[in-house]
Amino acid sequence: MLKREAGLDHAHGNSPSPLPYENLSKPSVARNAYLDFKDMQVAPSVRQLHRMLPPVTRSALCCDVLNLFMQDASIYAIPVIDEASVPRALIERHAYIEYFSRTYSIEVFGRKPLSQIVDIAPAINNRPIVVDAATSIDDVAAIIIDAGMQHMVSGFIVTDEKKYLGIANGHSLLNSITQRKQDELYYLAHYDQLTRIPNRMLMNDRLHMACREAKRNGTQVGLMFVDLDRFKQINDTMGHGFGDLLLQAVAERLESCIRCNDTVARLGGDEFAVLLVNLPDAREAEITARRIVDYFRLPFSILEREIFITASLGIAIYPVDETESSSLLAKADAAMYEAKQSGRNAFRCYAPGLAMGLMDHSSLESDLRHAIARNELVLHYQPQVSVASGKTIGVEALIRWQHPQRGLLSPAAFIRIAEESGLIIDIGNWVLREACRQQRAWALCHNPPLRMAINISAVQFRRRNFTENVRRIIQETGIDPCHIELELTENNAMHHADDVLNTLRELKRIGVKLAIDDFGTGFSNLSYLQRFPIDRLKIDQSFIRGIENVPANESIVQAIVSLARSLSLETVAEGVETAAEYELTSASACDEIQGYYHARPMPAEDLLNWLSSNQ
Repeated sequence: MLKREAGLDHAHGNSPSPLPYENLSKPSVARNAYLDFKDMQVAPSVRQLHRMLPPVTRSALCCDVLNLFMQDASIYAIPVIDEASVPRALIERHAYIEYFSRTYSIEVFGRKPLSQIVDIAPAINNRPIVVDAATSIDDVAAIIIDAGMQHMVSGFIVTDEKKYLGIANGHSLLNSITQRKQDELYYLAHYDQLTRIPNRMLMNDRLHMACREAKRNGTQVGLMFVDLDRFKQINDTMGHGFGDLLLQAVAERLESCIRCNDTVARLGGDEFAVLLVNLPDAREAEITARRIVDYFRLPFSILEREIFITASLGIAIYPVDETESSSLLAKADAAMYEAKQSGRNAFRCYAPGLAMGLMDHSSLESDLRHAIARNELVLHYQPQVSVASGKTIGVEALIRWQHPQRGLLSPAAFIRIAEESGLIIDIGNWVLREACRQQRAWALCHNPPLRMAINISAVQFRRRNFTENVRRIIQETGIDPCHIELELTENNAMHHADDVLNTLRELKRIGVKLAIDDFGTGFSNLSYLQRFPIDRLKIDQSFIRGIENVPANESIVQAIVSLARSLSLETVAEGVETAAEYELTSASACDEIQGYYHARPMPAEDLLNWLSSNQ
């Protein structure tokens, strides 16, 4: 619980100076479910409501106490304590003055100490409300209401370990409640409730202020758009509770990569922003982005499970890329999409000519609904090359959308919309049918026939009629099922593993091959992996990218290959782009290589020409 010294009446007659008011741009007391009484008089307007008077002891004379009331009309009540500083009574203004200001009362009682009359004088409340300093404001409000609203004026005594600490009245209480509610409302409006970091609104405010300061000082502002790779798969397969914990861990990891004056904000879902202020040049932003990408190579520990998830980052610089702070995020988003299209787990800087991100979600969904009927969807194919022979033995079918206005779009631009809208079912069936048709056409002119790898979404795979759809499409296209390989992500395969096992066995009876995609980024149960009738593990590219600089990744790749060998499975290394990556993955005994090192994904009409010149 947050403890702050209050401006309460103290036994020594002095109130300690309260801590300075916390900057409201940072979460403070609004994070707590309650405040204690040491928080009650932080605001200067509240402190001024009280005369900082010491309590009186039981040995004080009645006339002396009366004089205190007569000299200062702002005093509502005066507490009485004993020699051990334990509260004993609360003298109320109205009753005390009315009782003791009479002449005969002064003569009879005025010269006596309070201790002699505390039990007989009806003007003295010898049963005041006494609360501990740690009592919540809500509880005190309930106590006062139950005891009688007169205590809102006369006040109540606050103790710490039964010792007198101070006195507060209803004004203090009401002001504290009001301040807390204001803090809570500000926090709700400006901070993400899950991760407790700034939200989009507060980030925009800080971005605007940072750009103004940069303009005055001649410095730069860096803005990074951060999107987690394949988070939806983890969220769907591991559960939303698991996904929430992962988002909290991601926020903490991002904050550990920045300076204290910078800001990490959650924009929504699995999208984050990083605001870098007062940069001398753009290279500082790239250094931070590289630090984030490298740090995300380490596993996250969630519910005693190790899970790997990577991030794609886009960078835009003020005033180099944009002189309006309001447009800077859109350009950072465009750079992030470029990082996605380049294979994820990387960062890209904005460059003129990049297609702007933040597309209109509703219009894009509407266009996507007509994409199949208008023949706008196309497949590109990326070769999978045998390390032993150097020959292309298979291809992976990768969807693209030839949008009439936006140009050729990668899956990163529309697959999430397809999954959220349910269009992924129709799109998935189209991909399966088109890939089978194309493989059959190639089989007539290429010997030996190429294996066709096809990604299957979690939504599509869980449909009850999925196996029947596969069987029907195979029959319609006339393809040999042994030339088809269906790819499931690791998390998709391990979620509801018993049901998955039944579906996989049905698919094997049809004759298709099965592979686990993005292996190493999820949580695999070895006992299920042994039982699954799969043929191949595809090692996620996050372990391949820059493997020569990350010894741990080389060890991971070797461990996955050894695991595959023990289970009589083949391995494919994804995302191999450089000669160094090729050499190390080959040395790790991977069976096949897939990535830009050999070829980018290409249209069907280009693949046969490529095969002729590169086989």
